[in-house]
Amino acid sequence: MRVLALIMAGGASPSLSVLTAGRAAAATPFAGKYRIIDFTLSNCVNSGIYDVGVLSQHQPRSLHEHIGVGKPWDLDRLQGGVRVLHPFPTPDGGGWQRGTADAIRYHLDVIEERPVDYVMVLAGDHVYKMDYRPLLDLHMQRGADVTLAVHSVPPHEAYRYGMVTVDGEGRVTNFEEKPRRTSSALASMGVYAFRKEYLVDLLYRDQSVDFGSEMLPRIVSEANVSAYTFNGYWADVGTVQAYYESNIALLAETPALDLYDPEWVVRTRSFERPAAQLGSSARIERSLLCDGCRVDGHVSGSVIGTGVVVGAGAIIRDSVIMPDSVIEPGVVLDNCVVDKQVVIGRDCKVGEGPIGMPNAAQPQLLNTGLTVIGKAARVSAGHTIGRNVVVSARSFVDQDLASGETF
Repeated sequence: MRVLALIMAGGASPSLSVLTAGRAAAATPFAGKYRIIDFTLSNCVNSGIYDVGVLSQHQPRSLHEHIGVGKPWDLDRLQGGVRVLHPFPTPDGGGWQRGTADAIRYHLDVIEERPVDYVMVLAGDHVYKMDYRPLLDLHMQRGADVTLAVHSVPPHEAYRYGMVTVDGEGRVTNFEEKPRRTSSALASMGVYAFRKEYLVDLLYRDQSVDFGSEMLPRIVSEANVSAYTFNGYWADVGTVQAYYESNIALLAETPALDLYDPEWVVRTRSFERPAAQLGSSARIERSLLCDGCRVDGHVSGSVIGTGVVVGAGAIIRDSVIMPDSVIEPGVVLDNCVVDKQVVIGRDCKVGEGPIGMPNAAQPQLLNTGLTVIGKAARVSAGHTIGRNVVVSARSFVDQDLASGETF
């Protein structure tokens, strides 16, 4: 079976707020030591797919640096391997990819020249472990033009997804992009298998720019579209709240996402760091600690990334701290997402007080009490920051911030 995988990793993802101010969503750190795209890349190689293209666009530098030549995923190959595919100017003045279909159309030459029979189009900003081979087997058995992977979701979350209706034979009969109301409980996972010839013909004759909102409803009405139901763990971490909840869910006694499975290793680009160090005053409860951490404070219900420093007397509760951040002595941090290389000054209180008002600038994203600190921000000593607060990347906070503010 000859397969080319194209991973969509170029979206701006504004629903992740300041976490994607300087990076693509797919490059966002996850679970302390990984990046979100690691899950899709690992799925590919664990499924025997070694011909991979990563389609980039928004703030691509950290994504490119992370992937490199693909060595951590055994994708540094002369035949196949991984390539990062960039947008580029065209003779008609184009160059900026306007949607998922448009992004793939820009690289039709790559698809046409590859000696493959099938093309998988994969979301690069979802967290899941999935063997793609059963889906491809079903795709071949049914002689489908397109096969969608689907996953059941709660009715109140249907508005976030493309919702799929399937008949008794597994054929897709209807597709609705992010409906307000729907009778279907099956969401498209952003995992598509195409016959190569069908995909090439489709992109030449249909100039739509987006798969979900424009192209898929028409494909369903004209082509043989099959559904593959996936019952394993899958999370679309495209909002700040979903990102936070997916990280914290790893702390369950038996988490739904097993990162310790030797039969399905999630690979990543790792740096040489020493073991985590716990000082004599450290207390750790139900948390994940990664390599290079130095903890002298109290950490509970939190994910602590590589190289994070937690000072003596500091208290971190129910928070996600990304790599190389420094939490100075005496800090109290509650219900927060702290990006990389942040410094929280001595004796600060972050995530302080009742939930209060939603964030004034992003009320739909931040209304549960979660406070988000952007990459490389600095908070000077002794300040108090409320809940539902956003601190922009690389900013310097030298004042108190009430709940709901954006700095």
